Amino acid sequence: MDDDQRNARIFGVLFIITFLTSISAVALFQPVLDDPAAYIGGGGKDNQIYLGAFLEFLLILANVGTAVVLYPIARRQNKTLALGYVTARIIECVFLAAGIIFVLGVVSLRQDSPDAADLAVSLAALKDWTFVFGPGFTVPFGNGLILGYLMYKSGLVPRRVAWLGLVGGPVLLISSIGVLFEWWDRVSTVPALFVIPEFIWEAFLGIYCAIWGFRRDSPILSGARTSTLQTE
Repeated sequence: MDDDQRNARIFGVLFIITFLTSISAVALFQPVLDDPAAYIGGGGKDNQIYLGAFLEFLLILANVGTAVVLYPIARRQNKTLALGYVTARIIECVFLAAGIIFVLGVVSLRQDSPDAADLAVSLAALKDWTFVFGPGFTVPFGNGLILGYLMYKSGLVPRRVAWLGLVGGPVLLISSIGVLFEWWDRVSTVPALFVIPEFIWEAFLGIYCAIWGFRRDSPILSGARTSTLQTE
């Protein structure tokens, strides 16, 4: 039981780290993403981009960490979905890693080929696509539907809040589909509104678990405690 609560708090802290690193990295990448052609032709802010890349690498580690520490507990509820959550996190991280390389590619162009404006624009566009298919398409299934369902069925967190994941996942997926088919722009009002339920769900999950851990009356925690006592 104590190990479960320790893992729960680690899970929450890692979730908070994913928030801090992802938001900070996006902000630091803006000089490249807003106008890549101007970036490679100007003075550039290479150290800022390197910091953003480092933070996104920490994001990858934290993403995988959330799945690894949760798996031993979540598998008691549903082994297939617990493994599915690990897989979803890994897939998301693959897209994040590709995005890091594309952004650093723009920095390399500024240093080595400052006249390659078209290539810089293409690399920045590829970075945008990694965001659409990584956080945009994978997160709705992983953090939204799979994690929301696991938390709802297990009662590890308040079930009423777990509905935010079950609702926020599909809403975020619709937003990403709209971006893919150009129903709206990725930085327009509609995607900003559609991300709110998922944002609240993930923020709550990180803060709740980091402070309180998992609910001790969860059936899969009490079941594990009962099994331990019987073994002794």
